[in-house]
Amino acid sequence: MYLETILILSQRKGSVRSVDISEYMSYSKPSVSRAMGLLKNGGYIIIDKNGYITLTDEGQRVASRTYERHQVLSDFFVKLGVSKENAADDACKIEHCLSDETFAALKDHIIKQNH
Repeated sequence: MYLETILILSQRKGSVRSVDISEYMSYSKPSVSRAMGLLKNGGYIIIDKNGYITLTDEGQRVASRTYERHQVLSDFFVKLGVSKENAADDACKIEHCLSDETFAALKDHIIKQNH
């Protein structure tokens, strides 16, 4: 979820710092700081000397994949009659554990239903 949040905030604001992530996610600053360290060590983000966070190519790939899943699932649930809030919450829970095969089939089904 952190990578997805960085992607969303960078699209909205242009630049992202840990404090922005903390505020957006309502997580404590120490929790976000620890997560940023793990993501940096994993090669998903770069943190410059001023504390600005940028996704690496791999971080961008993972964030974009997760964000697409979130959008597709959330939109689908809303079309089924689920409230936007519950649809977004449920999409968050599902997007991380859904296999690529299942997501591709679901996305294909949704696209076919809309045409």
